Amino acid sequence: MKSGKVMTALLSGCLALTLVLAPVASAAESAKAASNEDLINEVMQYLENYNLSGVDKDTLIRGAIDGMVNTLDDPYSQYFDANEAADFSHQVDLEFVGIGVRLQYTATELYIEEVIAGSPAEKAGLKRGDVILKVDGVPVEETEGDELSGAPGTKVTLLVLRDGVSKSIRVTREEIASTAVTGQIIGPKIAYVSLSGFTQTADEEFAQVLKKMRTAGMKSMVLDLRDNVGGYMDSAYNIASMFMDKGIMMYTSDQSGKLTPVTITNGSKIGVPVVILTNAYTASASEALTGALRDNKIATVVGTRSFGKARIQSLLPMSNGDMLKLTTQKYLTPTKEDFNHIGLTPTIEVQGKTAQLITALKIAGLSTVEASGDNHILDINGVPFAGNVGLIKQGNTIYASARVLSALVEGEIAWDAKNKKVVVTNVAGVSSGFSIATKAALSKDGETYIDLNAFKQKFPTLAWTYNATQNKLKLSVK
Repeated sequence: MKSGKVMTALLSGCLALTLVLAPVASAAESAKAASNEDLINEVMQYLENYNLSGVDKDTLIRGAIDGMVNTLDDPYSQYFDANEAADFSHQVDLEFVGIGVRLQYTATELYIEEVIAGSPAEKAGLKRGDVILKVDGVPVEETEGDELSGAPGTKVTLLVLRDGVSKSIRVTREEIASTAVTGQIIGPKIAYVSLSGFTQTADEEFAQVLKKMRTAGMKSMVLDLRDNVGGYMDSAYNIASMFMDKGIMMYTSDQSGKLTPVTITNGSKIGVPVVILTNAYTASASEALTGALRDNKIATVVGTRSFGKARIQSLLPMSNGDMLKLTTQKYLTPTKEDFNHIGLTPTIEVQGKTAQLITALKIAGLSTVEASGDNHILDINGVPFAGNVGLIKQGNTIYASARVLSALVEGEIAWDAKNKKVVVTNVAGVSSGFSIATKAALSKDGETYIDLNAFKQKFPTLAWTYNATQNKLKLSVK
């Protein structure tokens, strides 16, 4: 593990690795501490000797420690025994045991949104879009939600629905170390870079991906920080240094309350327009990077308000090999915004995973966007992404996600609750309504969908085709 690594946390997520030495106490302080220790020992002795049901001393000690930490009323401070600390470290570095899929829950089903390359799931033949019906014979609605995890080498049997046909697939769980950074060129030299976590090696991975994107002729970048709950803060610092040559990344403060600037002095300018994608699970180190690039006028932020965790934890080693994760600092953006429990507001607010991606790519310069898929999967210009086009077929009428359609025509979307219709306003300010009553729109599971023929009448630049055999929809704007 690299020394001096600092990390941030989302709930039980990430931390900052620092070593804190015990302060030298005065004689009076030592006497008071000894008195307090005697009191604690006295209570423990009474509990051991007289409690009716008996007690376990180790359990008492852990309970006392957890009680002290819990009095802080801080969801990020936590005590770990050695095994818990190791598990936490694996979590931060995106290391886990499982089958290698990312799942998407809806109100009525659970399906595979992404299959990790080289994973047991891929080897077994699972595909994105597969709907999971049963896990080891148990219907998914009766499961606890963690049945896909387990010990390495153990097997799990999934009953999945694919193209209307049920299929049983047996998968062997393995240890999986996810790559934190991936990148690919989309359309006219737009680099799409996904950063899923600030692991110990995320900065090195980012440097390698950035080099590949530059070699491929990158002219702009979409940096996807959605669902990135944070990680090592110095990885975030090093990545920020690849976007800006100099300036303030953030301000930090400790118990003293004094603000200290964290400056970049030997970085390098990214040299191309940048768009950052955020959502409610963009947290901690992700927010630090977002705030740095936003406040330094390097990036436009698209998506929804971020999580709102502007606190840094230190990992303190205990004499018995355990660890204490303790909040020791807060941080502010370069413009001194304290967004803790608030989140960072995007430059352009867009709801919906696919609509966010389309909007970001358009801002980055993708003039021709072709979105294809169904209600589970998504391809943008032939490249697979997480998301879907919201395909619904009712009789001879084909519907698609209202948010996706609005993003394709660069419109703004709103819901008219009084008249029960979805309203899309084009760039010229002209609004078009699609009513539930006339079946030009429909509402399902909290989402709205628009009849494609009705939408094309109002927005003739839309082109669409539906393949009934494959149940696939293709959308584009001329």
